[in-house]
Amino acid sequence: MTHHLQKIAVAALFALCPLAATAQQYPVKPVRFIIPFPPGGPTDIMGRIAADILAKSTGQQFIADNRGGAGGNIGADLCAKAPADGYTICMITAAQGVSPAIYKKMSYDPVKDLATVTLMASLPSLLTVHPALPAKNVKELLTIAKSKPDALTYASTGNGSSPHMLMEMFKFYTGAKMVHVPYKGQAPAVVDQISGQVQLAFNTAIGVMPHVGSGRLKAIAVSSKERFPPMPDLQTVEEGGVKDFDGGSWQGVGAPANTPPDIIRRLNTILVTELKTPAMREQMIKRGALVSANTPEEFSIFLKAEIAKWTKIAKAAKISID
Repeated sequence: MTHHLQKIAVAALFALCPLAATAQQYPVKPVRFIIPFPPGGPTDIMGRIAADILAKSTGQQFIADNRGGAGGNIGADLCAKAPADGYTICMITAAQGVSPAIYKKMSYDPVKDLATVTLMASLPSLLTVHPALPAKNVKELLTIAKSKPDALTYASTGNGSSPHMLMEMFKFYTGAKMVHVPYKGQAPAVVDQISGQVQLAFNTAIGVMPHVGSGRLKAIAVSSKERFPPMPDLQTVEEGGVKDFDGGSWQGVGAPANTPPDIIRRLNTILVTELKTPAMREQMIKRGALVSANTPEEFSIFLKAEIAKWTKIAKAAKISID
């Protein structure tokens, strides 16, 4: 080996050393954890659970940074454009499954610009109505909606958010006409639903179970294919007569694309190990979420399938946002 080549080889080795050290020691400083929705909603709740798990396991701070807006895309875009060094991670949500289906232009590509770490949980949504609305089930709701087209208003957490798309899927399958009222997150949307400003909504169970329990909102169906374990008597939307209806929200953890694979694996191992414990499963069910811990590869396949599903609904319902 010539002296020149030896120098290159030594330089290459030195270049590799920090990487090898990074994953073993990672994180050596606090990590920014972007939560792309406002405080108080399901993404915030899940993000803080994830941040807590990672902080306890690594002994470093994972600092929750709520960056709401544009249906979860402002925070996701910030994450996609952050340095891919493991010191910025973020929540990836159902919004990233819906956005490519409805936005004509996006400042980032959820599949290409974000690395998937793990899916954390699927969150069935409850179809909730204000107690003053005299509907006890899907059939009665449709009777009211069809007798007065556009008289009912429904809340969502923003254009193209999971609650918006679920209701659009519901309208598409049933022919019901209702008026959409978008909010900047689930917390403010629920406040207005409780006060009667809007009559109904699909809300992730995690965010509204306490209000259903206290009687401030009335749950008439669950959005998933199967019934929801904490509320076994509640019909699914499909059981209520809307054939093939199946949808819900989900939450996962991601990072900028090109984050070193060993850092992604370390984050995945910490989260999945904790998520699969009986105590965490129980805590999640109490909060209206079902644990769905998986590998980075499985999460990536899932994200692509979600984008395909919602693209079909968006086309059929003619939903597109400039």
